[in-house]
Formats: sequence, structure tokens, C-alpha cells
Amino acid sequence: MTSNGQLAPGPLNRQFPAGMISRLSSGALRGAIRFYQLTLAYFFVGACRYEPSCSAYALEAVTEHGALKGSLLAAHRFCRCNPWGAGGCDPVPAARANLICR
Repeated sequence: MTSNGQLAPGPLNRQFPAGMISRLSSGALRGAIRFYQLTLAYFFVGACRYEPSCSAYALEAVTEHGALKGSLLAAHRFCRCNPWGAGGCDPVPAARANLICR
């Protein structure tokens, strides 16, 4: 910031990057999921009715869609994975491409 309260032009403008919080939270979630896969998932082998497994689905959803939407997709999938669920192949939905109308 300059002395008159305005943002400085160019490289002097050192505000916190907008996407950094999303990347940090996404990285933390991916680390937690990977820790689960390497430690606790061993005790639940074969419990998931879907392909890919719920933890693999969550990891892919957080990687592709970000922390918030990926967590919501993973929670929705986890709620559907029950003994009365259908099961089968359930891939992560593709992220929408940003459409620019001119």
C-alpha cells in the first residue's frame, strides 16, 4: 500500500493471493485422505460398494474440484455407500469448463 491508502502498481502490490487459501485447504484434505489410505483403510478393505473406493473418489474429487466442492461430492458419495445402495461404477463428475461469451 502507498502512503495515501491506494494499492501500489505492479510488483509492489503484495496482497495475499486469492487462490492460496484454496490450494492450502485442498492440500491439507488430500494429505488427510492419503494418510487414511495408508493407515486405516487396511481395516476396511472391501467395505466400499462402489468403484473407485470412497477414499480414492474423495481424493480425486478434492484434486479436481477443490476443497469445498470436492468435500461435498465426497460426503454425498459416502452417504450413498451403504448396504442398501446400488453400488457399481461411479466416477467423479468432470469439472465444467469456464465458458466465456463475447
